[in-house]
Amino acid sequence: MYNSLVLKPIQYVNGSVYLPGSKSVSNRVLLLSALCYGTTKITNLLNCDDTKYMLNALQLLGIKYDLFNQNRSCVIYGKGISILEQKKELTVFVGNAGTVFRPLTAILSLRENNIILTGDNRMKERPIEHLVDSLRQSGAKIKYINKKSYPPILLQGGFIGGTMELNGNISSQFLTAILMAAPLAMNDTIINIVGDLVSKPYIDLTINLMKVFGITIKNNSYKSFFIQGNQIYCTPEKYLVEGDATSASYFLAAAAIKGGSVTVHGIGENSIQGDIYFPKILKQIGANIIFGSNYVTCSRNYLDGFDLDLNNIPDAAMTLAMVALFSIEKSYLRNIYNWRVKETDRLSAMSTELKKIGAKVEEGSDYLSIIPPKKFSNATIHTYNDHRIAMCFSLLSLSNAIITILNPNCTKKTFPNYFEQLSKISQYYS
Repeated sequence: MYNSLVLKPIQYVNGSVYLPGSKSVSNRVLLLSALCYGTTKITNLLNCDDTKYMLNALQLLGIKYDLFNQNRSCVIYGKGISILEQKKELTVFVGNAGTVFRPLTAILSLRENNIILTGDNRMKERPIEHLVDSLRQSGAKIKYINKKSYPPILLQGGFIGGTMELNGNISSQFLTAILMAAPLAMNDTIINIVGDLVSKPYIDLTINLMKVFGITIKNNSYKSFFIQGNQIYCTPEKYLVEGDATSASYFLAAAAIKGGSVTVHGIGENSIQGDIYFPKILKQIGANIIFGSNYVTCSRNYLDGFDLDLNNIPDAAMTLAMVALFSIEKSYLRNIYNWRVKETDRLSAMSTELKKIGAKVEEGSDYLSIIPPKKFSNATIHTYNDHRIAMCFSLLSLSNAIITILNPNCTKKTFPNYFEQLSKISQYYS
């Protein structure tokens, strides 16, 4: 039986939200810190299921750490490449955390080991073959344990660098994984991208963070990447994780749909996350947006329909599907095929749930078109154990319809107190 949450209709939103740390930054910084020699203090770390899986994995690999400030600060005692020299067989379980599974697949292929990397039932449905095939081109010994092309996998080392090809149109996390591992390989690495690379801002994020830890990547217009081998990660000693730009999208969208005015703190005009583009889109389609150095403010105006290629911001694109429901005309979300290999098949799931509230939706292989409903219907939203679906569909409470969210606790993956934060800025009908 699912637990559920009935959302009260919201009259308008107004106030400030202090964002939790970025999941994408948090897990990259945790792993890079472990691969350093020395101590790194991380502040504003996201405290959620995905970072817990990363910390648990690092602990199994011999990394010591201290958590404090309600688990939002962490000191990592890095071990450098000795993290890879395991003396025993290990099984590492990472739930459904792609930002843990994919990088560890590459990192743990660098030294001879017998490590099983596995996850929950959904992770076992998420294909890993393009990453595995690329690593095998450079000597990695990786075996599928149950089903070809899918987790769990057995990692036995062998990755020495060299020239490889990687399919770029499935998940940017595959490239991120190889980029993070390649500096520690014996030889230089050249990665040639086959097809168009998806979610380029996430690659920019990875490269920027690696530079903070002393590694420079040569990026040839996202067509190929060169990484010098036999390098050492160097700790910056302290690192402040910026707020999560995807999490900001829900609060900014709420203000755009039915403000008041909402200010999100922790991101700003110089954010390193790709999803900082989301408020810029809101401005393009009619919202009032103000950028500061460490905040973004949104207030309500008039929302046009849109027709956008959203490949660079796949997570925040889901929030735009909610915005489309409150726009004045039909909207198109294009080039979002990689929704299908996320925590669930998000294209199918979003299409199914959007129709429940009266929207007319067309689902293509890599797009959605959405005609806003003339009247919102009461609906019970199935979340597919997907945190982003739960948070997105909470915005339906701005429609005056009665909305029930099933399994609201799935937001623990990235934003455990999301509904509490939404309630704090909400003014309800009396």
